[in-house]
Amino acid sequence: MALTTAASVPAEVRAGTAACGRRDRFPLKFAAVRGPGTRGVLVLLAAALMFIALGCADDSSSDEPSESDTAEAASADTAPATTAAAATPATTPAEVIVDVRVTQIPGGPRESTVSALREGMTAPLLPEPLVSPLDVLSGGPPPDGIPSIDAPEFERATDVGFLQPQEAVVTLTLNGDARAYPVQVLLWHEIVNDTVGGEPVTITYCPLCNTAIGYYRQLDGRIFDFGTSGRLYNSALVMYDRQTESLWVHYTGQAIAGALTGSQLELIPMATVAFETFLDEHPDGLVMTRPGGFGRSYGTNPYVNYDTPNGSPTFFGGTPDDRLPPQTRVLVVRHGGASVAVQLDTLSTAGVLPLDLGGTPVVAFHLPGTATPIQNQQVAFGRDVGATGVFDPNVGGRALTFTRNPDAASSAGPGAFTDDQTGSRWSILGRAFDGPLEGAQLQPIEHIDTFWFAAAAYDPTIELLDAP
Repeated sequence: MALTTAASVPAEVRAGTAACGRRDRFPLKFAAVRGPGTRGVLVLLAAALMFIALGCADDSSSDEPSESDTAEAASADTAPATTAAAATPATTPAEVIVDVRVTQIPGGPRESTVSALREGMTAPLLPEPLVSPLDVLSGGPPPDGIPSIDAPEFERATDVGFLQPQEAVVTLTLNGDARAYPVQVLLWHEIVNDTVGGEPVTITYCPLCNTAIGYYRQLDGRIFDFGTSGRLYNSALVMYDRQTESLWVHYTGQAIAGALTGSQLELIPMATVAFETFLDEHPDGLVMTRPGGFGRSYGTNPYVNYDTPNGSPTFFGGTPDDRLPPQTRVLVVRHGGASVAVQLDTLSTAGVLPLDLGGTPVVAFHLPGTATPIQNQQVAFGRDVGATGVFDPNVGGRALTFTRNPDAASSAGPGAFTDDQTGSRWSILGRAFDGPLEGAQLQPIEHIDTFWFAAAAYDPTIELLDAP
């Protein structure tokens, strides 16, 4: 859908940034934890444990693993715009250097509507909800019991000292403004209302379905901001907007109950990558800092051993699709009304996988070197699940084919993929770093890293490639 032009957001331009060494900032090496263990009672009682953690967490957490963790791990900026990236890939614009202080575009005032959040999904005067209220379950915390971040603060990537190189961050770039949101923070907040490249956006993350998705929070000339409702649908975060208190499913960006029932947010292509990948590509990019005042144990994972294929998804009331174990990691690609799911192990083995979505060719990349945040007690030291990227392979009217370079990993720096036509080297984020196409940027395609149960629950007819 078309976006109404956002208001201009002023920013001070900083002339330069302090030089900062990179490798000496990361004293600990990447290690994958042996043996995922069992979820046991911890996952079955996830709501209770999370509620306790939210109220009682100690914010004096450390980035360093404990001795037992170390032993266990031994193996192993801004300019207003009206749309997302242009349809035709082009050379990457000069990265915008903005002051670390970010001017936010706030949501509008509370509107005079009946609240589906507080008065119920079937309250009088509300449209019929899109899903049965019986399928929308309480996750334990009340509305805003998991607090969204509404005034995020940032620092330069080169100045960050609290992230390990392999640690997962969610990243997007709009209008030259590159941002990264550490998953160690998103685990405890799930929603960030932000302004990126002059566009009002919301960054959402749900650990229960293992999904990070971004949306424009501007719709039909109104600007919204979002909070957590305390509810789940198909074991995925249900948000609410603070303007009408309608309920929205994080996985689809659709309002399922309330005054805005049926409304659809526009998705922003994002990627979950290792921090060192973001640092390599955007040393002057902005990284969200740990917010103060919440008392959360940032850097620790309240969902220990949740990332295991044979686990049972928490708060999932449906019947899992038996084509794969429910918590198998998959890449979901959606484009032009078509969607496919690919097992992460399949993509990891291939390195590069051409896909066809309704007659449109796209290409999926996989790069080792990113830790899952929801396995080990320490977010940074989960097993290596890598990062994915999905792109239109056409540049300047020419279709490219790609291969992943031998021993490619996030720790090797940019240039992990090579196109067969020009020999240019490309990153997991789709940027050419050397060769004849240096500076070119592949057009990102909507993709979601998630668990199989969620992919199948929200799209029961989704095509599963390489199903056993």
